[in-house]
Amino acid sequence: MELMTERLESLKAGVIGSISLGLAFLSTSLINVLWLDKYFSLVSYNQIDIVNLQVLLSGVIAGFSGFLFGVTYRYIIRVDTNPHLKTGGIWAFGLVRGLTQIEVGWHLNNPILPFLILAGESILWFALAAFVLDTAILRKWLKPFS
Repeated sequence: MELMTERLESLKAGVIGSISLGLAFLSTSLINVLWLDKYFSLVSYNQIDIVNLQVLLSGVIAGFSGFLFGVTYRYIIRVDTNPHLKTGGIWAFGLVRGLTQIEVGWHLNNPILPFLILAGESILWFALAAFVLDTAILRKWLKPFS
């Protein structure tokens, strides 16, 4: 019975992480296309159409990444109050995603600035997801792993 309870809590953490990362992805995508591209000519997003299969697939990948982060973050922090564990989890997930984006941009011989911004966004996404998960734990909507 206890194993099933832990699995359900991990599933809840994954869903919370998925929704929060998906919303962060949607928000930053809209900011990039509607605001950043207009006011900063160095950052060129003119090839990006906000509604297409590639953006939809990116959103699904972001949501799945959020699910994996939520489950893992719950196990990382446990009932410990060590801030290094929390920030380490955020940086680990954010840098893996962000550095991959930089590498892709580097290999495509494109200007690197848009990819640096995307890497920063990745870290921001996971920080927001961690904040939402911490809030859920604080409000007792989610139990930390014991």
